[in-house]
Amino acid sequence: MEYTNLGRTGLSVSRLCLGTMNFGPKTSEPDSYAIMDRALEHGINFFDTANVYGWKLGEGVTEHIIGRWIAQGGGRREKVVLATKVYGKMQDWPNGQGLSARHIIAEANASLRRLQTDYIDLYQMHHISRSTPWEEIWQAMEVLVAQGKVLYVGSSNFAGWHIAAAQESAHRRNFLGLVAEQCIYNLMARTVELEVLPAARQYGLGIIPWSPLHGGLLSGALAKLAAGAAGRSGEGRAADDLEQHRASIEAFEKLAAELGADPANLALAWLLAQEGVTAPIIGPRTLDQLDSTLGALDLQLDEATLTRLDELFPPVGKGGPGPEAWAW
Repeated sequence: MEYTNLGRTGLSVSRLCLGTMNFGPKTSEPDSYAIMDRALEHGINFFDTANVYGWKLGEGVTEHIIGRWIAQGGGRREKVVLATKVYGKMQDWPNGQGLSARHIIAEANASLRRLQTDYIDLYQMHHISRSTPWEEIWQAMEVLVAQGKVLYVGSSNFAGWHIAAAQESAHRRNFLGLVAEQCIYNLMARTVELEVLPAARQYGLGIIPWSPLHGGLLSGALAKLAAGAAGRSGEGRAADDLEQHRASIEAFEKLAAELGADPANLALAWLLAQEGVTAPIIGPRTLDQLDSTLGALDLQLDEATLTRLDELFPPVGKGGPGPEAWAW
């Protein structure tokens, strides 16, 4: 396993992050335990979850599963850099969602109980709150850090200017502020290259891409369709995207075959080659899926391959950061 620092911090995390959103809804509790144990065997020490995962209002299903796994002992908690999130709706009552100081602190304590741990390594704001001032957000986070309940703070789904506003506010308080941004980023979703990635690099945030395979479309979707095993890539919006981008996806799968690589690993390797990317989030539903992703770490892409991928899935505008991407 390869490791890197999380943004500008001294915290070492694996280059792949284990996403747990499937734990509960799609993966049974025993199978979830097996996946987490196997992840540790592979050296994956970075696990990501959220209070809303499990999608049963207020229950924190996935966090409970992780907590019961941690409670088995064996050094599980000590080995894991554990990330969770706050923002989503956890109650029908007012103040049951968002980033008010009340909700941040209440949900941090609730996540700690569910996860059966004394501290959260990375506490991420799941979405921007346009109704809460940064002074209130940072005051709440400072309390949690001072209490030792939270070690680092991150964002998710922020725009570039949100990152800048957050960091400038934190600097005025002499607070570390954000250390990571979790955003959708893959060959088929490159909008963050315009402003989010440049802002993250400027302020020393590590990028944690979610949906690195774009709902399975970059995991060999056409080959799986032909074999009758399309999974998510054959349903709903993913199916529409598949038809719209069929030619590019077909060429992508052909390129993967020429390289002797699994398409999913090619997509992950491309992300790992991007400046500022800390660890794409992988969301295996089975042990085999987890095991297969390790090949991405051994796949080194040359300039010709990177150029070909840009041709198949062009960046937004002229490519690179704004304003050059859209101006002279």
